[in-house]
Amino acid sequence: MKLNELKPAPGSKSDRHRVGRGVASGWGKTAGRGHKGQRARSGGFHKVGFEGGQMPLHRRLPKRGFTSPAQKLQATAEVRTSELEGMTATDIDLAALKAEKVVPHAALAAKVILSGELKRKITLKEIRVSKGARALIEKAGGKIELTAKPAVEKKKKEKKAKKPEQTPEEAPKS
Repeated sequence: MKLNELKPAPGSKSDRHRVGRGVASGWGKTAGRGHKGQRARSGGFHKVGFEGGQMPLHRRLPKRGFTSPAQKLQATAEVRTSELEGMTATDIDLAALKAEKVVPHAALAAKVILSGELKRKITLKEIRVSKGARALIEKAGGKIELTAKPAVEKKKKEKKAKKPEQTPEEAPKS
């Protein structure tokens, strides 16, 4: 078989309807447009959602909700304690979680949540932990190492010094 010998399956292609070509064609007279009305006329067009002047449905219903584009990023990935049990590493950080495909490659941070058992000793580095997961990890003899964030000093507003009031003798003469 060659490219120039390819043909569609018999019956899969049919000729297009040539409307308005006489009564015998079955598509004569009104040419499939029915009788009267906007759609029967040439140029009878209305925009999507138009309801003949009635207030369209998309305008009758109230606006509600908002989908945040940032939500799709999922910057913080959830890690179950049962997933930590199955890992080979004992010192676990974000890179180790990504290496073992526990969290997505695009994750910027991770948080361990209590779900399942943990019977081995592990050390978590720079990974946030829920209260229940913290208790389970420490019960198994593990540690959680987080570096404290540097404290941000708030600037105090200084009050402007008031100008000393001028005595009538010092007032400029005009």
